[in-house]
Amino acid sequence: MPYNEIHWSLHASLPLLGLLQLFPAALALAIALLRNKSGLFLLGIMGSILHLFLAITLVADFNPQTATLQYAERIQLYGPFQYHAAVDGVGALFALLTSFMTLMIILYGHSQRIQPQSRFLIVVFLQEATLMFQFFVLDIVLFAWGSMLQMILVSLLLHSWSTTESTIFPRIRFTQFMAISLILLLLGAGLLGWHHNQVTGGIWSFDLVDLLKTPMDTPMQMVVFFLLFYGLAIRIPLFPLHGWLPDVMQHGMVAVVPVFLLSFKIGIFGILRFVLPLVPNAVQYWHKYVVAIAVTGIFYAAVLALMQANIRRLLAYAVISHTGILTIGLFSLDHRALKGTVLLSVNLGLATAGMLFSAGFVHRRTKTMFMDRLGGLFDHFPIIGSVFLISGLSIICMPGTPGFDAVHLILEAAIGRFGALVTVLAALGNVVSAGFLLWAFHRTFLAKNQKDLKIAMEQPKLEERAIAVMVVFALLALGFYSEPWILLIDHSLEGLGALFTHPLPTGRSPW
Repeated sequence: MPYNEIHWSLHASLPLLGLLQLFPAALALAIALLRNKSGLFLLGIMGSILHLFLAITLVADFNPQTATLQYAERIQLYGPFQYHAAVDGVGALFALLTSFMTLMIILYGHSQRIQPQSRFLIVVFLQEATLMFQFFVLDIVLFAWGSMLQMILVSLLLHSWSTTESTIFPRIRFTQFMAISLILLLLGAGLLGWHHNQVTGGIWSFDLVDLLKTPMDTPMQMVVFFLLFYGLAIRIPLFPLHGWLPDVMQHGMVAVVPVFLLSFKIGIFGILRFVLPLVPNAVQYWHKYVVAIAVTGIFYAAVLALMQANIRRLLAYAVISHTGILTIGLFSLDHRALKGTVLLSVNLGLATAGMLFSAGFVHRRTKTMFMDRLGGLFDHFPIIGSVFLISGLSIICMPGTPGFDAVHLILEAAIGRFGALVTVLAALGNVVSAGFLLWAFHRTFLAKNQKDLKIAMEQPKLEERAIAVMVVFALLALGFYSEPWILLIDHSLEGLGALFTHPLPTGRSPW
């Protein structure tokens, strides 16, 4: 992607990127200052709808026929640091997903009567603001600081609204992994800035546009690659750096925390935005090893998923397994595969959220997530069961879901890059995923209950029905009408694909 070509024509009339970042923060501030705390969720819902309208405006006005970054905004901050924001088709799509998901999270919080309302809404809107910031900012240090703020907010959610008594260990585990991730990101960013300083004769910069203009030899690329890739791989999470996720899923909030951590794919976006364009030689040298790790992770996580009794841990391993397919798409280093990866990220984000929201609805009525204590719920709550099933089918990329076209693009590119073995293994991993997700649906919703479970016979609320409609509509609409979204990201990914059309010479180490 020609990141050094900035398209300014849409900047002068409206600072749309700034509005998308500041509006949620302003809502959080307004909620904190309000003395009358009644009607807060209504304010949150109306604010989320307005923010979603801004995101739709961004996508509607975005020009998909150019590969250049658009809506550029720049403010000098201090020294080498500057707020430099711009968006491509990928960022616009992720911003739309974030606004859409935030609305569902607030509806979910209202349906679950999460208290205190004001603190919950403040944290959710600040999360949305930090996510928008990360999708738009071009300064890699500011991107890392945005990630740190997001992780602090997630820790607050874990501390305040965990659904089990075992809250200390998962928080410690989460903090340890995320601290390592942030340290690696900051070290990689610092090394890039130092290298720019050495090449330019004393000028420090962490801006992507400047860094792309700075030549970097392959050994330096190797070091930067390891720092940035492993820092972001923890966030994805990629096997074997996934150890924090099952515990957080089991002991944290049923839905909200996992949705923020898993549905927005910051790790995938960070690799697309920074790693692939900045260190292409290192990526090209190590991509086969990364894909080997990804294939291993697909089957490792699938086997562990089949061994789980808790549906929340099962969903955690389902995410880890499908992360392998996303990683294969990223490191196939092909234009088709990159498009498939972005589309699959959106698909998995929506589908994972659908399954997590469904699990939250079940937990509210049964007070358990152990599948041997559940069963027969479809007769009582067909809407909840249908959302769980459709979301599960979307995760395994059935026809009619956006994952079908996405995984087709990934496997088509993978067979050309790696041959039949990797492609067949990835496809088999998807088959195993189908097995354990359908098995979970059967045990939770169809199998006869053996424990005389006491179920709160509360029919789905209006908010729960709204979430169900939104999830199913989004998945089916993207699945049957995927062409506009593929066109939105097509030109934005052309440049990245072109970086890897010529393989590196083989025969000796680039060190």
